[in-house]
Amino acid sequence: MVLPPSITVTVTGAAGQIAYSLLPRLLDGSIFGKGVTINLHLLDVAGALGALGGVKLELEDLDSAQLGTVLATDDQEVAFAGADVAIMLGAFPRKEGMERADLLAKNVAIFAEAGKALARVGEPTCKVLVVGNPANTNAAILARNAAPTIAVENVMALTRLDHNRLHAQLALRSGVNVQHVRRAVIWGNHSSTQYPDISSTTIAGVPAVEVFNSAEDQAWLRGELIATVQTRGAAVIKARKLSSAMSAAKAIYDHLHDLLNGSNDWVSMAVPSDGSYGVPAGLVYSFPCAVKGDGTYKIVGGLEVDAFSAKMMKASADELATELADAIAASTA
Repeated sequence: MVLPPSITVTVTGAAGQIAYSLLPRLLDGSIFGKGVTINLHLLDVAGALGALGGVKLELEDLDSAQLGTVLATDDQEVAFAGADVAIMLGAFPRKEGMERADLLAKNVAIFAEAGKALARVGEPTCKVLVVGNPANTNAAILARNAAPTIAVENVMALTRLDHNRLHAQLALRSGVNVQHVRRAVIWGNHSSTQYPDISSTTIAGVPAVEVFNSAEDQAWLRGELIATVQTRGAAVIKARKLSSAMSAAKAIYDHLHDLLNGSNDWVSMAVPSDGSYGVPAGLVYSFPCAVKGDGTYKIVGGLEVDAFSAKMMKASADELATELADAIAASTA
């Protein structure tokens, strides 16, 4: 995708650990192109402005030829002004004793206001990537409130981290480099109901079902592999007492890079459903997508779905439908 000489990238939750790993990668020229100046608008809550100021100092100290202006603020009208890309890292975290309905209501308010602000002051062509959880539902709420100024298809949620985790597990099991794992994808919600699918996967050009052809392998594909990918985030938190940051930042980079530059493999992206595979319209659901590099995507169609896959895909769609309905109800309560 050919971009103008300078663009504005807004990052929310910009004082956090994911942003700290992500920001330098936004400036290396591989996502937005060599010679494109990146103006960074960094948004966080008032209590984090001190730390955000420190991030601004470090960005200046990178001595990056592609860094333009750096704006640090707690005002979303200022942060979203002129945004060409918005990376939504911030969300209200679940606190001890908090009911799920309360968490949903908090995030509905945050993402509804963000959508309205983007519609008021962002670029109409802005690409929005929601990372803060519950990411799929937060993205659906934002899309509803940014439309029609910002097209709903421009609002996405991150499932590339789950996609990368799936690829890594398949590579480790088969003993190949991850570059030889293709067409392994994630369906559904960025949650424990997501469906890591290897139905169309090849390993070094060989169908995965032939590579993993023993009874033990087959049991692993339908059991441990799925559970490992579904719960990998919790495993990281248990091990390091913090949520994924390095791998999340890499996944955000991968998502944006492929959206704007293309990929010769399918990629997993949570996007507004158009009814494909029976997923209700209005849900932001992870599908296998094809990207050409012009900033658009196309849901891969015509895939055969067996009974096991259909059951897994529907379970995640049902969870998302309930979550979205509950979020909307909580916001009007």
